[in-house]
Parts: sequence; C-alpha cells; structure tokens
Amino acid sequence: MVLERPGAPLRAAEVPDPEPGRDQVLLRVAACGVCRTDLHVADGELADPKLPLVLGHQIVGTDVETGERLGIPWLGWTDGTCRFCTSGRENLCPEARFTGYQLDGGYAELAVADRRFTFPIPEGYPDLQAAPLLCAGLIGYRALRLAGDAERLGLYGFGAAAHIIAQVARHEGRRVFALTRPGDEAAQAFGRELGAEWAGPTDPGPPEELDAAIIFAPVGALVPLALAALAPGGTAVCAGIHMSDIPQFPYELLWHERVVRSVANLTRRDGEEFLALAPRVPVQTEVEAFALEAANEALDRLRSGAVRGQAVLRIA
Repeated sequence: MVLERPGAPLRAAEVPDPEPGRDQVLLRVAACGVCRTDLHVADGELADPKLPLVLGHQIVGTDVETGERLGIPWLGWTDGTCRFCTSGRENLCPEARFTGYQLDGGYAELAVADRRFTFPIPEGYPDLQAAPLLCAGLIGYRALRLAGDAERLGLYGFGAAAHIIAQVARHEGRRVFALTRPGDEAAQAFGRELGAEWAGPTDPGPPEELDAAIIFAPVGALVPLALAALAPGGTAVCAGIHMSDIPQFPYELLWHERVVRSVANLTRRDGEEFLALAPRVPVQTEVEAFALEAANEALDRLRSGAVRGQAVLRIA
C-alpha cells in the first residue's frame, strides 16, 4: 500500500521486490502495526516524507535467508559517529532515518532494514500481538523511564501505547490513573481492566495529585491540564512525535519545579530492554486485525478513535 501524496488515500500497487544492500536484511512481512505516527505522515502533519512511500514501522517478519523472526522499529538508521550517537543518544542523531517515513515500511509483503536496527521477537508473542511492542511499547517504555520513579502516574489518552505501559507500570508497583476524552467511557473501562485504579476525563482530572503524567494524545491543550494535576516536582512527558500547539498557560502551573519534556524516537538500548521486560510482566497486547488491502480503513478507525488497543495489518 503506497502513499503518493499527503492527504490522499493509500493505493494498492505492485512494486519491484526490495533488494537488501550491505548490512541489510530482507523480511517477509507477517504483520505491521498501524500507528498514530502513520496518520501524521499520511495527513501531512510530518513534513517531507519520502514519496512515494510505504508506511509502517511496527513490522514483524521473517528473514528470508535465515528464517529468524525479527522486528523493525521506527528508528531505521543513524550515522553512528555524531556526538549524539557516541554518547548513547542515537535517537537524536541529526542524520537519522526513520522507517515508514524516509525509509519504506511494512504496509507491504516484503521489507528491507538495516540489520543493526532490527530486534529478535520474544518467544510467546504471535506476529499480530508482537507488532504493538515495536512502537507503542518502545516509545511508551522510553516515556515511562523519563517519567522517573513516579508512584502516581497519569496516562493521558488510553490507546495503543497506554494499554501496554499501564501493564508495565503496575508490574513496577506504580499507581495508574487513566485519563481520556470526556465521555469516552469505553476507553475508561479499558483502563480499569488493565489495572488503572481510577479512570475518568482529562477535565476536571484525577482525584489526587500525580507525580508524573505521560501525554500520549497529540493534543497540546492537555499539557496545561497535566501540569495542573501534578504535585510539586512532578514531570509531564509528551510522548508523541507530533502535537497540536500548546496554549499559553500561567507560570504558576510550572512553578514548584514541575518539568515538561518530550520523547524523541527510541534507541536500540530501549528496544533491547523493553523486549526483554515484556515477557516478564507479561505484557498482553490487544489488537484489532485488518487485511493489508484494508489499510485505509484501519487508518480511518484510528483517526476517529474507534480502535481498542492497537490496529494491526495481517499480511502473511
């Protein structure tokens, strides 16, 4: 499925099989998660994608040479030599290239990737259930680490990432509060099913102060709401690659050493740590499966907030 221009539906197309180059691996794709970042690319909210483009960066497939089951994440390549790469911050590499954005992704039967930026899939996870681990899980995990050791954790937007990280947070003994759009009782019930001790609307917010908040919804207006819910010294983590503008707010909300920070991409270390942790929790992913040719339908359902857990394309 090919994106020819932002704002246009994906088009089914026959394209030449990709050929792996040096240090690359060719995967026969079994499943690919449908991520909100895919929407941002398809809708033109992320500038200058490779065009035409195959979306998708939560890819589970089999190495056509070795038969090994591998995952391909968002981070697809870095230069390895810049000051960010050499200091353990390859997620900030200015030359980084990203799967399903500057590199063709997994809305296809075959995909190539730099072998160094692939991960073995943990045993016990079928292809469909493994796909969400590769972005919703990885980015959520990085956001959780940046939230510090917060005991009272608020998750703003209870979708693909939050439904995974709620399980990790509960495994770590944290108290989880799920915050959703007003009236989204289905998402609130989902949060309670996964261990949130309270679930309710973002406004008026949780029944007690939070030590940290992770904002998964791409809505800038949630930043002041999250700050208002934080205890002194608390941290608000913006976990998306794109967010609408943050409205003006009084300095009082930031005072008392509250912190606002963003999460940018992931490192391979994040992937190694999280994919080792997931089976120990154990993280259980809830997915809604779509055929490859139904990718536009999956994107539409995600855009409208109608997906419970993660939408995943079943490809093989």
